[in-house]
Amino acid sequence: MNEIDLAFTPALKLAQLIRLRVVSPLDVVEIYLERIYRLNPQLGSYFTVTADLAVADAKAKTELLTTTSELPPFFGVPISIKDLNAVAGITCTYGNAALLNHIPNYDDGVVIRIKQAGFTIIGKTATSELGSYPYSEPVGFPPARNPWNLEYTPGGSSGGAAASVAAGLSAIAQGSDGGGSIRGPAACCGVVGIKPARGRVTKAPVGDRLGGIAVNGPIARTVADAAAMLDVISGYFTGDPYWLSDPQPSFFAATQVKNLRLKIAFSTSVPPLGAADKNCQQGVLQTVELLEEFGHEVEERCPDFSGLVEPFQIVWQSGVAAAGIPPEALQPLNRWLLARTGSLAEYLQALAQMQIFSRSIVAFFDTVDVLVLPVYLHSPIRVGEWENLSPEETFQNIINWVAPCPVANATGLPAIAIPVGFDSNGLPMSVQLVGKPAAESTLISLAAQLETANPWIQHRPVFAL
Repeated sequence: MNEIDLAFTPALKLAQLIRLRVVSPLDVVEIYLERIYRLNPQLGSYFTVTADLAVADAKAKTELLTTTSELPPFFGVPISIKDLNAVAGITCTYGNAALLNHIPNYDDGVVIRIKQAGFTIIGKTATSELGSYPYSEPVGFPPARNPWNLEYTPGGSSGGAAASVAAGLSAIAQGSDGGGSIRGPAACCGVVGIKPARGRVTKAPVGDRLGGIAVNGPIARTVADAAAMLDVISGYFTGDPYWLSDPQPSFFAATQVKNLRLKIAFSTSVPPLGAADKNCQQGVLQTVELLEEFGHEVEERCPDFSGLVEPFQIVWQSGVAAAGIPPEALQPLNRWLLARTGSLAEYLQALAQMQIFSRSIVAFFDTVDVLVLPVYLHSPIRVGEWENLSPEETFQNIINWVAPCPVANATGLPAIAIPVGFDSNGLPMSVQLVGKPAAESTLISLAAQLETANPWIQHRPVFAL
């Protein structure tokens, strides 16, 4: 296997090759680091590359490989961590250049689980400032770009994470999703992204400031990789305000489940914000055709999300105020959002309204197993396309782009984005599957079925070759 093939090998397969001593953890880390040094200056997928730490960890793992066969599931597999999550001893900027010297002395709970699973962390990936934007172009950092076409965004706020996986600069990635920030970048870059159900993955030790709308999750090349990573990052940490029991059997086992017959609804539009463009509609309709061929019961139906829009915006934008960064250190949109932030009473009223209306959305799933939607309402924008707009214009454009995503955050429902082809611009085309409460396993089984019928893993960006 040559080095390019190895860099694009799924994470589970890579772990198997390491366990079989076909390659060593050090071999693998050095391949990824060489690719990062060569390609990241153009791609902008990493803010920080932890080469010395990664090599030291890989050397220790390579030595351990000669003395034990009891290995965690992802032993020696390189992973990237989004730069909104703390890793002890490594810079965490939250996409703000004023925090270039901010070095946490603790690991986030999801990072603890990642380390326990045997991963080797190779760097921190690009994000938008405070995770507020669906593109990753914070002031003071090179913009993250889409490896399928460098003129376009890889999405945000986990844009660097998705770009690193799509370009073969990491085997798998950790992302987070507070309004589509895993699913959107996964769609832009042609990879798999899971937004887990509320309570599935811990927010320890920092707690949750946003009423449960944001959650950590995996970004991967295959459904099986994403499912297996979700297995290792899931679970309760002491003091978590809400949590879910681990699935029985595992999420990975769900990829092997066949012959499901599900009730599936779909829509190519999002009430009240309108229809997707032709590219995004095409992805949904192609997927619906496959689902019907599989024998699923499919109908065009979608709940009205109108009641979620305003309260979700109030809750979501309060994250800027909660960050505690002075207005003068923020980008224009975040400064504008900070100025719009209302009182504590308004936040709590919006949170209550969001939760009340979410009940009607969740009730929709009493008679439906899965809802198929576009991930975004139109294809990826170009890098810098909105940089000269006013904050008000930018915010409205964001709402009109990411509209299909926030419903899963507001309701706490699980969702998964999977690639389904290429659009008329030659960029990846994707759909999202939204499921019942805590029903990631159903989504993973269905996504695996779609992946088998329409394999994606053989596609690689020319830039990355």
